Amino acid sequence: MKFIKYALLASTLIFASCSDDDDNAPPLVNEEEVITTLTVTLESGSDTVVMQFQDLDGDGPDAATVTVSGPLSANTSYDGSIVLLNETEEPAENINEEIEEEDLAHQFFYTIGSGLNASTEYEDEDSEGNPIGLDFTLTTTAASSGDITFTLRHEPVKSAEGVADGDITNAGGETDIEATFELSIQ
Repeated sequence: MKFIKYALLASTLIFASCSDDDDNAPPLVNEEEVITTLTVTLESGSDTVVMQFQDLDGDGPDAATVTVSGPLSANTSYDGSIVLLNETEEPAENINEEIEEEDLAHQFFYTIGSGLNASTEYEDEDSEGNPIGLDFTLTTTAASSGDITFTLRHEPVKSAEGVADGDITNAGGETDIEATFELSIQ
């Protein structure tokens, strides 16, 4: 009799463990991207400025390398584009593809520091009409100098106040990468 009880108990456990019921399965974790290199290209006619942040060892001992190829021109509108790479892979993985596939879960924010006479405007959007920020316009006015910070947020609250206009204050989410560049407008 004990054998039958144990056999019934074992068959119940085996049946339960083979169930197709995924309702109780833990949610899949969407890991944040590994980003070693952020390259921003600004183009206006023949005038091209490239800014790059590169940190090949991540949280390792080596500091990131930050470069800016030259000054911006005053009273000029630049077409901006951002390329993100994971250079720990061989060949380097283009993270833009993942951001475009998961467009609802990503948004760039551009924070212009005091002193820099410039403004930005989003030129791309996700499947719900909210900004992504891989493509943008940067418009300069009078000569000046200051910094601009590019921040990629993972899972921001895109419906929060000001977020669609580029205000990071209420965005929430996690920062995938943040890079600050010193610029001059001549």
